[in-house]
Amino acid sequence: MAKKEVEFIPKWCEEAPPAGSYRSILKWGDPKEFKHPNKRLYALMKKTFEMRDEDFLTPQKTGVEKVCFNVPISLTAEQIERFKEIVGEENLKTDDYSRLQVAYGKTMMDLMRLREGIVENIPDIVLHPRNKEDIEKIVKYCNEELIPVYVYGGGSSVTRGVECMKGGISLDMRVHMKKVLSFNEVNQTITVEAGMSGPDLEKTLNNAVQLFGAKRAYTCGHFPQSFEYSVVGGWVVTRGAGQNSTYYGKIEDMVICQEYVTPTGNIRTGEYPALATGPSIDDIMMGSEGAYGILVSVTLRIFRHMPENQRRFSYIFKTWEDGMNAAREIMQGEFGFPSVFRLSDPEETDVALKLYGVEGTAIDSMMKLRGYKQGERCLFLGFTDGDKDFGRLVKKKVHRICKSYGAIYTTGYVTKGWEKGRFRDPYMREDLQDFGLMIDTLECSVSWDTMKKVHEGVRAFCKSRPNTICMTHMSHVYPQGANLYFIFIAKMNKIDEYLDYQYGILDNIQKYGAAMSHHHGIGKMTAPWLEDQLGSRELEIFRALKKHFDPNNIMNPGGTLALDLKEKRVRKY
Repeated sequence: MAKKEVEFIPKWCEEAPPAGSYRSILKWGDPKEFKHPNKRLYALMKKTFEMRDEDFLTPQKTGVEKVCFNVPISLTAEQIERFKEIVGEENLKTDDYSRLQVAYGKTMMDLMRLREGIVENIPDIVLHPRNKEDIEKIVKYCNEELIPVYVYGGGSSVTRGVECMKGGISLDMRVHMKKVLSFNEVNQTITVEAGMSGPDLEKTLNNAVQLFGAKRAYTCGHFPQSFEYSVVGGWVVTRGAGQNSTYYGKIEDMVICQEYVTPTGNIRTGEYPALATGPSIDDIMMGSEGAYGILVSVTLRIFRHMPENQRRFSYIFKTWEDGMNAAREIMQGEFGFPSVFRLSDPEETDVALKLYGVEGTAIDSMMKLRGYKQGERCLFLGFTDGDKDFGRLVKKKVHRICKSYGAIYTTGYVTKGWEKGRFRDPYMREDLQDFGLMIDTLECSVSWDTMKKVHEGVRAFCKSRPNTICMTHMSHVYPQGANLYFIFIAKMNKIDEYLDYQYGILDNIQKYGAAMSHHHGIGKMTAPWLEDQLGSRELEIFRALKKHFDPNNIMNPGGTLALDLKEKRVRKY
């Protein structure tokens, strides 16, 4: 009998990072949780990057070293003592680990720097404000002393949004600022502090009957991929979107009113369903990314929690163009919108069918037999939310439109496969980076009439780098267009090489006429492209507001929203 060949398994890390290490900061989410590429994705990576099993035996720089650096604190002893008086000594941190932990988010540049032990743009001290009153005193004192103020929420920023470019202080909102301030079932709203996490908010709403004596359970409706490790304040100040936004809307569609602490006084908006009393102050403050003031609380509209009514579906189109046309017709049909709405281009479809366990199954065989070719076919998946009859109608209409564009129905099985990984896929980044592979994302907002050229143009640049995977999907969809989300995987572990590639992608997003961000925000990373997108006179509106709220430029200084950039980006590509 022939000896069975032993399957090779790469040396994926399956141990929690050492306490106090650089890796414990770069690690996504739960220190004890991991997600490894399955054997189909592993085989694709080996082929694409011309690697062998032997290349996956010895990890490269893993960042397991203890955080240790010599960056002096520039604040005076008197200033530090004053902060202790405000928040209490136990809520002021000056150790190396605390300072570095709040300085970096989760963009690939952050992870690369952490692996290399590169420490820059950190705060002098970290404060854990206990309430709004603490923040008012902190901001007032910092304005008097000209001390820069930064804010840290969940730490999931992929735009260098939390980086402390000018030192100063960083307010870690996760520790205390996470309380429910009010729940109103009559108005169907909840008011929470800015540091409340996504899971805590959702758990609170799901248990509204027990916690508040409500008549039913509710949901927040906002589920970004970072849901488990992001906070409400971060959602609001970056104008974020959850994966169910096609039905529930982006976060700005959910915000009823807010309160901010600014250097020139508090800004609080009224709790009304809609207004016609001049330009919206809520809209002015949302998306300000800490540059005008600090969001301390927000009132959100909430929704009835009816998961039993979700109706899953998936389809395969023969071409990306067929899928795009069907998507547009669905969104312009005026019969209601699905909740999750995700159309993958051919390259992402091939990878998705590997990830979701479809490749090699009966569904895969059926597709091939019917002429849905690998490298051309496109996966569309999603589900409905809301009332049972509404969901039934939407699914029926979606089915009719998809069939009219030649799609085959591939059941809800594929969608369930996607759901299993919807919050866990970021864990794979550590696995890949351990062996010199980079995976990162950029996204943009696109109208239907420019969708084709943006998709083709940006992908052409991404693929101009040899041996590079570039996956794209359409999500967060509207009657007028959608978000295009680019995911690229490359054999790359040098910071300069990565930045040059990232800048080229951003150049091409702008070159082909897309908005620089649909839901990630701008931060300091994308800010150099902002003026060209908005226009110089338009950016002056932002600067005028900055002077009003923060005349001494202490709030998140150093490039946020291009407000104090020395020069804008000149496109290279």
